[in-house]
Amino acid sequence: MSGAVPLQGETAARRGPAGWDLSLFWRTFFLLALLLIGSILAWLQTLRALEFEPRAFQTAQQIASLVNLSRAALIHSDSIARVSLIKTMTEQEGVRIVPREPGDTYEPFDTDALGRRISLELAARLGPGTVVANSVNQVEGLWVGFMIDGDNYWMRTDRARFNRTAGSTWMIWLLTAAALSLAGAALIARLINRPLKQLSFAASRVREGDFEASALDETVATSEIRAVNIGFNRMTQKLASIEQDRAVMLAGISHDLRTPLARLRLETELSIPDAEARANMAADIAQLDAIIDKFLDYARPGSARLSSVALKPVIDNCLFGLRGRNDLRVGLSLDDDLVVLADEVELGRVLANLLENALRYGKTVDSGIADVHITARASGQSVLIRVRDHGIGVAQEQLASLTTPFFRGEAARTAANGAGLGLAIVEKTITRMGGAFGLGISSTGGLAANIRLQRAHGS
Repeated sequence: MSGAVPLQGETAARRGPAGWDLSLFWRTFFLLALLLIGSILAWLQTLRALEFEPRAFQTAQQIASLVNLSRAALIHSDSIARVSLIKTMTEQEGVRIVPREPGDTYEPFDTDALGRRISLELAARLGPGTVVANSVNQVEGLWVGFMIDGDNYWMRTDRARFNRTAGSTWMIWLLTAAALSLAGAALIARLINRPLKQLSFAASRVREGDFEASALDETVATSEIRAVNIGFNRMTQKLASIEQDRAVMLAGISHDLRTPLARLRLETELSIPDAEARANMAADIAQLDAIIDKFLDYARPGSARLSSVALKPVIDNCLFGLRGRNDLRVGLSLDDDLVVLADEVELGRVLANLLENALRYGKTVDSGIADVHITARASGQSVLIRVRDHGIGVAQEQLASLTTPFFRGEAARTAANGAGLGLAIVEKTITRMGGAFGLGISSTGGLAANIRLQRAHGS
């Protein structure tokens, strides 16, 4: 079919802003997360400036002082006192001094940024040739290589003198703070999003006509949300009252108009001697009665009660009322086992309206016969129904307006009198049943009405 208008539900599903369609929760969470991560990075840089450089400088100063004191003590002691001094330093201070051999193997100390900074600072303080190592000949510790009167020595001290875990501790605390901050951001976003989500759900229930299930909590602690909930509830109560008044008014209109119309019809048949005039007057009265039915159908409130409905018997019942019409030919193409979720009475009214519309406006110019084809097929979890006539059709720009109440198209399609509500009733009824409705121009001419309904389970 060319020039088809997409079904209303499909058009709404494709509608949306360009880019990512994020919910309010995720938008709020991401903004808070970015703010928190930025703050944490700023704190990290601040701690690095306040803790990294001073700690490297202080550690290098302590090690250099220890080396210089040890070197001075060894230089100014004789050989006998030197042995005793080295033994005392090892036992009491945990400082061991040994000659440095050419074949010694060691693991460099500058394996990270802090180690490199300390090594550079020690080289500047102790002079060239200074070596800092994590282990020498596979003996772990804090080793510093230095010179005494041209001889190379190793000084080994306890690694606990230099606490390299401080940076890791800060990083652990920062990661913990980041995790807690993100959890707090998620909680805050959820608290912000919850009342709006409740409001959205309540608004959807009002849209479906369920006023009782749309009440919001009027005792919440937040004053702004409480004011919104109170205002929404009062609006819902007012709408419910208006809906109830409308139902009463429609019932009154139905009774007050149909009673004099029935009396007028009876008096016409009894008092008008001219058979042709009597028939015309009776037809006018019947048309008035049909227009009242259209108004009542369009204004009917509430949502439909859905159940599993076999499609073929509903179509057969609609065609049964049109049997014997010489100006209508109907072709059927559908499976016998198609079952849809719908209101059986409402679905029958929809198909009757479409057949009536095709009978009025879908007759071919040559034969004066409305040739209508009804097809139905399953498509995944949906059932697609098409009612197509072979009349002269309508202009492409008028398609979107045909479901507008009281819209009148070109004179060729409005030669018969009507209320202008038939297709509007069809669209509203299909929407109440959770389906989608659209109109298109058939490739062979005429108008094609497309209905999408939910497929019942097991069909």
